[in-house]
Amino acid sequence: MPEILTFKDGRDGQSFEAPIEDDSIRATALKPAGLVSYDPAFLNTASVRSAITYIDGDAGILRYRGYPIEQLAESATYLEVAYLLIHGELPTQEQLAHWADDITMHTFLHENVKRLMEGFRYDAHPMGMLVSVTAALSTFYPEAQDVDDETIRMQQVVRLIAKVPTIAAWSYRHSKGLPYVYPDNDLGFAANFLSMMFRMGEPHYHADPALERALEVLFILHADHEQNCSANVMRSIGSSKADPYVSLAGAAAALYGPLHGGANEAVLRMLVEIGSAKNVPAFIDRVKSGEGRLMGFGHRVYKNYDPRARIIKQTADDVFEVTGRNKLLDIALELEKIALEDEYFVSRKLYPNVDFYSGLIYQALGLPTALFPVMFAIPRTAGWLAQWLEGVQDPEQKIARPRQIYTGAAERDFVAIDSRRATAASTS
Repeated sequence: MPEILTFKDGRDGQSFEAPIEDDSIRATALKPAGLVSYDPAFLNTASVRSAITYIDGDAGILRYRGYPIEQLAESATYLEVAYLLIHGELPTQEQLAHWADDITMHTFLHENVKRLMEGFRYDAHPMGMLVSVTAALSTFYPEAQDVDDETIRMQQVVRLIAKVPTIAAWSYRHSKGLPYVYPDNDLGFAANFLSMMFRMGEPHYHADPALERALEVLFILHADHEQNCSANVMRSIGSSKADPYVSLAGAAAALYGPLHGGANEAVLRMLVEIGSAKNVPAFIDRVKSGEGRLMGFGHRVYKNYDPRARIIKQTADDVFEVTGRNKLLDIALELEKIALEDEYFVSRKLYPNVDFYSGLIYQALGLPTALFPVMFAIPRTAGWLAQWLEGVQDPEQKIARPRQIYTGAAERDFVAIDSRRATAASTS
């Protein structure tokens, strides 16, 4: 027999039943009682069924399509993980070769895109450029509007995974006043990105293998993270049958916000503010007294150690062996040590998250902090597209249209302008 939740309306004594499925009930079960569920920020509301990413925040578990993030970060490449997210299974050698070749062949941008990027101010934020140019790609591929055609959908998936790194690298070159570097089809995904970023006069750019691998790991760790803010935006825009370019631009705009994609930049600012490892105890005391905030610790989902943080800490060590030790690392290590031993933070389950070390790695690679959310968007493109594909093919989904609880004025009559009185709201 199916499990049933029975609830009683205290207003009139009537009882209602709702089937329980996958530890959930449908919000529409409240309709017979004339009720809606109210859940600001979706703290306890599932709006989709998804087979992409599994998170157990209490146990500190993250899996893509069932594969533990630790195994993928250790053994896979980013393109393997992107294939996994999009297609549901890890690729065979032949499938991976075909997939990589497809993406490599689509890394170039139309020359008009270059002219579009040249129109931005010299100090334009790289994330603003990424959002704008990604949306503009919709006009280059008008066939993408046919989102119900599987072949057309997959063409755009390949194009976006291939072209977003090029847009990202060119936004960096634009900010530096440097000429744009075209993709090098002889290089792998991460190495090609580094080439477009940092190649100067040399015929070919050769990235340090440790730095290339570190970038692969960072891309894998950031590829997807369930129904976060930007994934929710991607699905919501996609529910209107908008093409994936404008949908992804919207998701990237959500990532642009400091509460989402800007957290690692905030960590760096905090470490710079602390200044020295010997100042960490005093900073901790200020945080505990409410005079400061510990950035890079705690997570909306994880109530245990973020599994990505352990991986990224080792990656940071590998990077610093090549680039030299960052003085901010000593501050970070001391901060982590004290916070993990202090009952104030332990009792609140404030463990390091993925943002705590990623900013240090990006800084060691020579990237400006303004580029950090762009570095987040490059790998998340695969995750956003996997979420978008799942959404547009889900027969249960309709155009996103949340309910609201109206709190405004009741019906009132129009007042002629010469008879209106100023109110606090209109004069503030």
